[in-house]
Amino acid sequence: MKEDYYEILGVSKDASAAEIKKAYRKMALKHHPDKNPGDPKAEDMFKKSAEAYEVLGNQEKRAKYDRFGHQAFEGGGFGGGGGMNMDDIFSQFGDIFGGGFGGGFSGFGGGFGGGQRRAKGSNLRIRVSLNLEEIANGCEKKIKVKRKVQASGTTYKTCSTCNGSGQVTRVTNTILGRMQTASPCTTCGGSGQMIDRKPEGSDAQGLVLKEETVSIKIPAGVEDGMQLKVSGKGNDAPGNGIAGDLLVAIEEKEHPSLQREGDNLHYDLYISYSEAALGSSREIDTVTGKVRIKIEEGVQSGKILRLRGKGISNINGYGKGDLLVHVNVWTPKTLSREQKEFFERMAEDENFQPNPEKSDKSFFEKVKDMFS
Repeated sequence: MKEDYYEILGVSKDASAAEIKKAYRKMALKHHPDKNPGDPKAEDMFKKSAEAYEVLGNQEKRAKYDRFGHQAFEGGGFGGGGGMNMDDIFSQFGDIFGGGFGGGFSGFGGGFGGGQRRAKGSNLRIRVSLNLEEIANGCEKKIKVKRKVQASGTTYKTCSTCNGSGQVTRVTNTILGRMQTASPCTTCGGSGQMIDRKPEGSDAQGLVLKEETVSIKIPAGVEDGMQLKVSGKGNDAPGNGIAGDLLVAIEEKEHPSLQREGDNLHYDLYISYSEAALGSSREIDTVTGKVRIKIEEGVQSGKILRLRGKGISNINGYGKGDLLVHVNVWTPKTLSREQKEFFERMAEDENFQPNPEKSDKSFFEKVKDMFS
């Protein structure tokens, strides 16, 4: 089981953004690989703290983590969380330790500042429509995506501006003395390489557009508007860069008879006077197929039948919701002469007089029970 991100950084769940940033800076300095050479435990903590900060340091990702936990980032997640590599971690240091480091970090023997920064390709965004059955049970979708990939025959050479380092260093005189700053090379975009030869039909970076079938695993319980991330399936970066990501926005299709409310589902069942008085059985829709339910004789309009475990799988792994069947006794709008005579005869019959028992809850009590 994955460790809690708040516990990794040693902060409380109501910690401010400044406190989270300060805690990550402290952890990164303590477990930096240059300070702990050959120590796998320190390197592991260094990566864990970076992963935790990537989520908790972003307001939107933090809100989703607080709501869904680690489950939110499984199967691609929400564009944050697991699977960080060292390039991802190093790219954070320019923000955490100030612009003077220019995206690198030279505090411990130049471990970051002197290294080449690999460029990352741009992300792609698509929208995937899912029906309620696919959302309830999870599914795998194969989607055709047009992405930029490196053209065959493209070659690169060392950037003449930064000599392959991916960074340019500037020395300025200040009242505090001479200060040295490093920033990504604008000529090569920080990759350290420039285009040498490219085949006909490719763009200025040696990339061509190619259609590719991407398999996307959709976890059960996703909601409309959620975003999943498929790492490395965006556009390629030139040279030895890292491919961007494919961001998948979830769109929930409307179901003809079921309505979703969180993990629970609602179904409106209409029955006749005869069925309500005599009892019957009816077949209804669920996300796993049709099921037959029994209607007891004398059932009242507004009765809610709960089918446990017939709802949506919780995205956090906390079981399944329920299917709530709302019984509605249908009142006929037109009657024949014989039918009218029948109801006129029954008007004074004691069995047709309203006589609610203590166990028959009011509408407001049913609503309260439904939300409790």
